[in-house]
Amino acid sequence: MIKITDLDFVYPHGEFRLMVPDFNIGRSEKVAVIGPSGSGKTTLLNLIAGITVPKHGTVEVDEVTVSRLEDRHRRAFRITRIGFVFQDFALLDYLDVLDNILHPYRITRALELSRSVRQRASVLAETMGIADKLKRPVGELSQGEKQRTAICRALLPDPSLILADEATGNLDPDNKSRILDLLFECVDAHRATLLAVTHDHELLARFDRVVDFQGFRGGVVE
Repeated sequence: MIKITDLDFVYPHGEFRLMVPDFNIGRSEKVAVIGPSGSGKTTLLNLIAGITVPKHGTVEVDEVTVSRLEDRHRRAFRITRIGFVFQDFALLDYLDVLDNILHPYRITRALELSRSVRQRASVLAETMGIADKLKRPVGELSQGEKQRTAICRALLPDPSLILADEATGNLDPDNKSRILDLLFECVDAHRATLLAVTHDHELLARFDRVVDFQGFRGGVVE
């Protein structure tokens, strides 16, 4: 599902550098990424999603070399094939909760906003415990409710790859377990792959594999 080869990435006008000689994740794997802040975990997710591109090397997702696509094609690929739960949620303040969940369907013709999609959005919201807040502006939500809204949006298109950047970071213990259950159910139901950045070591036992960026051989250089 994910294959990274000879990756070298440097932010413009910055000293941070991420080097990944070889990194592979199989289809349907559930992989957690841990490591200290600033080690490149979020950068890795952004490169896989095609939000940024490496200076050298290739990033392949589901047999598509994302790093070689033009910007508009990377954006279309990301919207249709990847569910990204951003650490800062990336919600739109001028939209209510439901419209934030449905937003990917409004910005591309590659996704069709049908009645069944709306029904699925409602089911996801119910499962996440925010069904009673669908018409509220996101500015009125708690951090945990914003987190759950962002997860609903990421899961709605049934993506083949889910990238989660601290997806449970703003949730209480009961909701952490519930949200992780939903992410895993989505992965299993659609043979999707989950790559999750987390600082919550209590959750690691539930993943198939853990990648520690602190000990990533040749992987991270600051």
